[in-house]
Amino acid sequence: MANVNVKFNNKDYLLSCDDGQEESLKKLTKFLDKKYSELKDKLGNIGENKLLLITTIQLIDEYFDLKQKVTQQKLKLDEISNKFKEIRSLAIEYKKDKDNEIHKLNKEMENFKKTIEENNDLYESLLDKTTQSLEKIISNTESLSKIQ
Repeated sequence: MANVNVKFNNKDYLLSCDDGQEESLKKLTKFLDKKYSELKDKLGNIGENKLLLITTIQLIDEYFDLKQKVTQQKLKLDEISNKFKEIRSLAIEYKKDKDNEIHKLNKEMENFKKTIEENNDLYESLLDKTTQSLEKIISNTESLSKIQ
């Protein structure tokens, strides 16, 4: 335990605190003394005990106001966090849907490509048969013309 000399209401006090907390205790005492002096200037000399009570009530009021604001901010952060999670979930779902659509389109494109290749093969086959038939016709026509 450490001992710290502090000044409050123009009086010196020796207080104990945990090691390493000396500066914090000095700051807190200085803050409390400032609040106390402000109220003393505002309200006059109404007695040290009454002034200490009013100072304490004011500080507790400020504390509860801050605590309420912190709670409200936490609620807002939770709400924002929930909205973010919802948006994230929607984005993931949207991506999955688009990935599925792309997969379907790729399959359709592959099937279309196969159909084109099959039709191209069929066209080439028909072209070959037609060419062969024409060659036969021409050959037959030439043979007939030689006979005459």
